[in-house]
Amino acid sequence: MAGLVPPGTTTRSEAAETKPMNEKLDYTNLPCPIPYEEIQREALMSLRPECFEGMRFDFTKGLNQKFSLSHSVLMGPMTVPSQSPETIKIPTAHYEFGANFIDHPKVDGRLNARMKCDLTDNLTLKANAQLTNEPHMSHGMASFDYKGSDYRSQIQVGNGALLQASYIQVRIRVTPHFSLGGEVFWAGQHRKSGIGYAARFNTEKMVATGQVASTGMVALSYVQKVSEKVSLASDLMYNHTSRDVTASVGYDFVLRQSRLRGKIDSNGCTAAFLEERLSMGLKFILSAEMDHKKKDYKFGFGLAAGE
Repeated sequence: MAGLVPPGTTTRSEAAETKPMNEKLDYTNLPCPIPYEEIQREALMSLRPECFEGMRFDFTKGLNQKFSLSHSVLMGPMTVPSQSPETIKIPTAHYEFGANFIDHPKVDGRLNARMKCDLTDNLTLKANAQLTNEPHMSHGMASFDYKGSDYRSQIQVGNGALLQASYIQVRIRVTPHFSLGGEVFWAGQHRKSGIGYAARFNTEKMVATGQVASTGMVALSYVQKVSEKVSLASDLMYNHTSRDVTASVGYDFVLRQSRLRGKIDSNGCTAAFLEERLSMGLKFILSAEMDHKKKDYKFGFGLAAGE
């Protein structure tokens, strides 16, 4: 008698099964996808660490909420392009000064400028430019980003008659975790055009992406979040024109006082990047990269101070 259920009642397991079917989707609170250009953001965090060679020191001082100053010093060798299979390097030193992310003059005669302006709650204007005394090396680009309820669109315009447009949207009818997008571009200076497509599936534990372009490039990536502090990533790059295939795996460890990232690819290149927080506002950085195929080995260390 204890196993009988009175008529008109529902067991707890049956209620759990019927609840998702009766639950309605709230179209006023839809998930918004990440920008098309950042579709592989999680994978690049592990597979593309910002490695450097030599000694680096960065200092940032915020004067107020809207204005800050930054200083950056880098001393180390610079790779010189050559037809020789061996890597040729020459010693160099750079100093960079920045003010509120608006202008960044360098001692070698370059000026970098970046701007971001929220025109409305959903429309943002971004612009960046680099001016240099070298002929045909100055460039600039402006983009308009629009953020909808479940989609994003972007239009970019740059010098050299460069025009690019992209669109990405969450496929609600399939699942809120799945996004599809595409892009088109035209480079008038080089008389080249192309079209690309991308797909992204993400949950709390994993992110999978795929991209294909008419230029012959195919990119696949997968990130698995093992725990709150450990993530593993892998990607595959294929160039149909050159028949070049590259695969890589990477890791991202976030500890209490440090963060360690690294990767290894099928070309025999390994890299590691360590950030250790010594105190509030002070970080020690270690960087290493080894390319056995090109016999190119890089090691760097530095400090980052500031708010």
